[in-house]
Amino acid sequence: MDWLFKDPVLLAVALGTGLPFLSMAVILIFTRGNPRASCTISISAVCTSFVCAVYLLAKLFHASAPVQYQTAWLLADDVLIPFGYLLDPLSLLMLTIVATISMLVQIYSLGYMAGDPGFSRYYAFHSLFAWAMMNMVIAPSMFQLFIFWELVGLASYLLIGFYYEKYSASQAGKKAFVMTRFADLGFLMGLLILVVGYGNLNILDLCEAGKTHALPNMLVTVSAMLIFCGVIGKSAQFPLLTWLPDAMEGPTPVSALLHSATMVAAGVYMFSRIFPFFASSPDAMTMALTIGTITMLLASTMAMVTYDLKQVWAYSTVSQLGFMVMSLAAGGYFAGVFHLTTHAGFKALLFLCSGIFIHEFHSNDMRVIGKHGGRNLRIPLVCMTVGALALSGVFPFSGFFSKEAILGVLANSPNKIWLYAGLLGALMTAYYSFRLIFFVVFPKGGVEEHHGHHGEDDHGHEEHGGEHHGYIFWCMAVPVMALATVTLLLGFFQSALEGFLMGPSSAVQAVAAHGAHAGGEAQAAGHGAGHYVLLFTAVSLGLGGIFWAYMEFGRRGAAQEGFLSKLPQIQELFARRWYMDDFLRKSLDNFIYAGLTSAFTKNDRRIIDGGIDGICFFTVAGGRVFSFLQSGMLQHNLLVMVAAVGLVVLYFLF
Repeated sequence: MDWLFKDPVLLAVALGTGLPFLSMAVILIFTRGNPRASCTISISAVCTSFVCAVYLLAKLFHASAPVQYQTAWLLADDVLIPFGYLLDPLSLLMLTIVATISMLVQIYSLGYMAGDPGFSRYYAFHSLFAWAMMNMVIAPSMFQLFIFWELVGLASYLLIGFYYEKYSASQAGKKAFVMTRFADLGFLMGLLILVVGYGNLNILDLCEAGKTHALPNMLVTVSAMLIFCGVIGKSAQFPLLTWLPDAMEGPTPVSALLHSATMVAAGVYMFSRIFPFFASSPDAMTMALTIGTITMLLASTMAMVTYDLKQVWAYSTVSQLGFMVMSLAAGGYFAGVFHLTTHAGFKALLFLCSGIFIHEFHSNDMRVIGKHGGRNLRIPLVCMTVGALALSGVFPFSGFFSKEAILGVLANSPNKIWLYAGLLGALMTAYYSFRLIFFVVFPKGGVEEHHGHHGEDDHGHEEHGGEHHGYIFWCMAVPVMALATVTLLLGFFQSALEGFLMGPSSAVQAVAAHGAHAGGEAQAAGHGAGHYVLLFTAVSLGLGGIFWAYMEFGRRGAAQEGFLSKLPQIQELFARRWYMDDFLRKSLDNFIYAGLTSAFTKNDRRIIDGGIDGICFFTVAGGRVFSFLQSGMLQHNLLVMVAAVGLVVLYFLF
């Protein structure tokens, strides 16, 4: 073990990514009955992971090449599958994001989950997620990435269905698990095709092969499209986007961690991780661009009609993931990764702020929260407004910079339909974000008196007043204020982040796709009058969406109905998620259950059960026939035996 301690980088990555697993094991085996010890162990582990991630980011910020530690894991003929760590700008950035959000959410959960009977189990599952996610982002091969990808899915299932005694929560967990596993079948098939056709799943080798076009075009296209199925499932892209809003059945900190900032971003991260490989197939990139655009628009329309606080941000997450996929598929590597980074901060902020309101008022309905004095919770309201401004792309918040970078990439695309779709998405994003804000700030009919904070909430958390209530509030408020600060400042580090991500140690350096350079798309759009026209248009649409929401939901005397109330059929279409769940339900009923399941049931009953029953019948019948040979009379048995022996003797004598 001396070699481990002689290399501080290896020690930091091993310690930072290994401690959460030890934390989970200790909690489940030893401290499950001691909530205080469980949260102390889990938070200590994730704080150490955060320190290690920041150290690695600072230590390797100016590295001249990716740092890789790996050893042979599986070897078969010419196929070598390694296990280890890959530390390059993308993995270091994502590792820092995961560690930071995990740490803040675990601290926040001290207040939100206080008194919950499953407190220790909650922190054990959090540690499992942090371990799986951190090891996924630093995997040096696609096979190792896939293993931890599936473990992230397991942690997601456990956390979504945390309140397993609730039918809706258990169903939401199963829906998320089944839909993402279905998509992962395509992902696995794509990897198997690469193993057969290329014999190498090393990420750096795949990126190099993509940059040099060393692989046959058909192999790249087929495998890339299948691998993209994993992105569709994990990042909730069309047509598998409806599991994410239902996943809000888990505790709100889970929504912030898994389903906004890190877990669902895993699909976009995987796209970025082997971006040169995807970029070498124009057909695969066009498919991804189309799916990302459809997802972004559909999810935005759904967010315009729901009144559930968490579901608005869930639909928004799906929409913003669509924006990221659009950017990457249009060749905008940096813009897509930059928006992933800023989105992690302000979307976690929005969910955690919503959690404070839900914890205080015991309701997810924005109208109820507004009527009971939601605007009196100043810290979460101000911080949620900061997050909404970032989401709407308003200067100087981080979302402004990353969204403008994406629109700049789309503007460089030969087909302007993608740009127009992006601008429409920006308008709708600002509208539904501030629709929620105005419902909370300007409730229809005024503010009703809110009585106390005692008893138990919907999840059985024991609530207290006085000093304990203050402790709970500040446990939730401090992480929220930290994320609001990051949201306000992060955009100004755009140039530094671009230099880091596109530096000499980047695996995607000098990759171009669809006519947009991966390392300079923001600057390419940053010169000439066209850039200022685009900037003015995007900002105007964002502010216009806010003003539109104010006129319908914020101004004095507003009906707070929205323009869609005058179009009931369209409103119903959006509220029913474009009938995607209905379509999937009918497909399951008519094709799976009535077709395949029925055929399998008949096969089981007639062939398998019938065959076994037939064997049993002949066995019983044979036993009954042979039973006549045994009469139970000894003299009869002796007579038969003597007769048989006599016949044998006669046969040999004559």
